Amino acid sequence: MNIALFTDTYYPEINGVATSVLTLKNELEKVGHNVYVFTTTTPNSPECEHNVFRVPSLPCVLISERRVGMFYVPKLAGTIKKLNLDIIHTHTEFSLGIFGRIMAKELDLPLVHTYHTIYEDYTHYLTKLKGLDKGAKAFVRGYTKYCCNTVQVVVAPTEKVKDLLTDYSVYRHIEVIPTGIDLQKFEDGKWTDEEILKAKKNIGVLPEEKVILYVGRISQEKNVEELLEAMPQFMIKHKDCKFVVVGNGPDKARLEKIADSLDCRGQVIFAGEQPWDLIAKFYKIGDVFVSASQSETQGLTYIEAMASGLPVVAKDDRCLEGILIDGENGYRFRKKEEFIFGLEKVLYSDKIKVYGEKSKQLVQIYSNENFAKKIENVYTEILKGSYTVAESGY
Repeated sequence: MNIALFTDTYYPEINGVATSVLTLKNELEKVGHNVYVFTTTTPNSPECEHNVFRVPSLPCVLISERRVGMFYVPKLAGTIKKLNLDIIHTHTEFSLGIFGRIMAKELDLPLVHTYHTIYEDYTHYLTKLKGLDKGAKAFVRGYTKYCCNTVQVVVAPTEKVKDLLTDYSVYRHIEVIPTGIDLQKFEDGKWTDEEILKAKKNIGVLPEEKVILYVGRISQEKNVEELLEAMPQFMIKHKDCKFVVVGNGPDKARLEKIADSLDCRGQVIFAGEQPWDLIAKFYKIGDVFVSASQSETQGLTYIEAMASGLPVVAKDDRCLEGILIDGENGYRFRKKEEFIFGLEKVLYSDKIKVYGEKSKQLVQIYSNENFAKKIENVYTEILKGSYTVAESGY
């Protein structure tokens, strides 16, 4: 098959959508498909990329780490028309997603869409006034409904997202297909003990100290503040722990100020954003992975941490169903006391290695190969006529 993927974010950007699209391209190419990615220009992107086309873009006004590309590039549209495409798969509802929709209509091609982001959790970027937030959320629901009801198949990464789309009155066929990850990338032995110790030293962690680790975007919807606020109560008893935050985002400066005001400020480290190719090494410095986010569609960082052999203590959320089992590979929490309880049970237990091994077992279903095969099956069924163009209405 000749397949086009349209996305607003792609390698070397570090986020779940970029990782998902890169993974899908690589795995589909391994089994013989021709895959073309259409995305935005990105600082530090490779000079030579196989079948990757980038459209002019600017930083997003609302979310500076994201970029907004042109909705339509006539010259590139001409190139697309010569690719003899079989199917178009969009991974964004905005700029490049609109471009993909236009091309699907012009070429009369089947259109698949993956719903990656729960935009209701991001409306605080649209307005600072609470009175306007209700209207922003209503717009998001309506626009999501339109985008999903005008394709042939919607891909949702979890049942949580499928149920949300159903609540939005999305009536198109929804396939639940979790994004895969390169499990081998996170295996033991990829980094030597010396390399891991050096990484710890470089950010200010002593070899004997335990590391409570967060990896991800530092923004309001990720709720890192809730983790931070619990640290004084926990660390007053545990001077041998450091809370390490790996990542960047619009909330980083504010949280750094909060950390500086805490009694345990010397035990909190903001390590900054790390290169995509080195993220696996930074998981290895951790002893437990933590998160209080409830805005995840799937929670790839949880899965990456588990693939690295880390127990997880995370705020209860449906995206954790089946991968975080209390007492087996970590603990869920709803309030601060439960979070501290979970950290105590994991970090100061002779079962910590057992927790980690269970994490690795539970994420085996998220292999790249399984992910790509399920997406490939969706494409095949569409081309066989299982989902008719007449039904899609776009």
